[in-house]
Amino acid sequence: MTGPERGSIHRPALARCIRVPTDEFAERHWGREPLLSTADDLDDGFDDLFSPAAVDELVTRRGVRTPFIRMADEGSVLAASAYTASGGFGAEIADQVSSDKVLAEFAGGATIVLQGLHRLWPPIIDFTRELIDDVGHPAQVNAYVTPPSSRGFDPHYDTHDVFVLQISGEKHWRIHAPVHVDPLRTQPWEQHRAAVARAATGEPVIDAVLRPGDALYLPRGWIHSATALGATSVHLTIGMAPYTRADLVDALLRQVGDDAALRGSLPLGVDLRNPEALAPIVAQTVQSLVETLQQTDASRPTAVLNARFDVDTRAEPVAPLATLEALATLDASTPVRWRGSLPVRVTTIDDRVRIVGRMTTLSLPVEAERAVRRLVTGDLVTAGELPGLDAESAVVVVRRLVREGFVVAPA
Repeated sequence: MTGPERGSIHRPALARCIRVPTDEFAERHWGREPLLSTADDLDDGFDDLFSPAAVDELVTRRGVRTPFIRMADEGSVLAASAYTASGGFGAEIADQVSSDKVLAEFAGGATIVLQGLHRLWPPIIDFTRELIDDVGHPAQVNAYVTPPSSRGFDPHYDTHDVFVLQISGEKHWRIHAPVHVDPLRTQPWEQHRAAVARAATGEPVIDAVLRPGDALYLPRGWIHSATALGATSVHLTIGMAPYTRADLVDALLRQVGDDAALRGSLPLGVDLRNPEALAPIVAQTVQSLVETLQQTDASRPTAVLNARFDVDTRAEPVAPLATLEALATLDASTPVRWRGSLPVRVTTIDDRVRIVGRMTTLSLPVEAERAVRRLVTGDLVTAGELPGLDAESAVVVVRRLVREGFVVAPA
């Protein structure tokens, strides 16, 4: 990013998507209200992330399968058979993208949706991982490729926040205030279809044309629709699934099993249809629940949400062949660094230092503690520069960390 510092905490991936300081975005916009950022405000475009040529490559050369591709026409999702076919001899899987079928549907006005690009397209894989580090919530990326003057989907809201990054072409966006604020995943827009349709006929909060390099942030629940103008439009939609206070409540309620009063059976013969009969039981249960929660510290819900985050997100990929090759030549002069987006907890117990990661726990001699903590900072260092160990011992420690997927040796 070539522009000015965007907030008290530097979040480089997030800064590419917004025009305001990051602390202002966190306080005013995150989960609250939309933000439109123009190419002039953002300084840089998004050509390094995606392009029309990338669309053609994915459609023609990558063997993309459903659900990584879908198509829609004026709000209706097409059947997969309309744009997929067998890959032919040696790749007979029937749901691979067919460039001929895609061309026919696209020329007829259908929108191409390339889904899960955070798992398919290398620049977006890296950018998404960095953005997750910045926002602290899971994210995924789709591309929407809309032919001229076409609208892919009817006015609707999402149950996740989104950043829209305009790649090429122009698209006219209309944004309306929510009819259901902060919807959960179990509260899709179809449950409020009539209210959404009515709201979409009113005066929009944002009525703007996005051009290449522009970005738009929408919190979940905000109603939106978009129409391509003049030429084919390509934009990325980065969907972020923020953890909510409802998720925190779910994590807290997992502790009810610790209370014998809450594990007890309801009375024999209780009439579950009679609110008056249940009222005193409900009151007693609420009292027991409150007492249990009042004794709760943050460690249990933290562990629950952290475990979920580890499942929902991925660390920097490791290259198996390159890693083994690096191990064969690794010495005290080899540059190494901590694996990106791999948080760990480092603790010392007796004569061992323990590294607790997402899927692996590693125990090393306590003499390695200073070296491990130096590596965890993420700086690029050589084994010979690590504190607390001689060169030979440092190489042994680094080899183990590389082999276990905690440290990488960049090419």
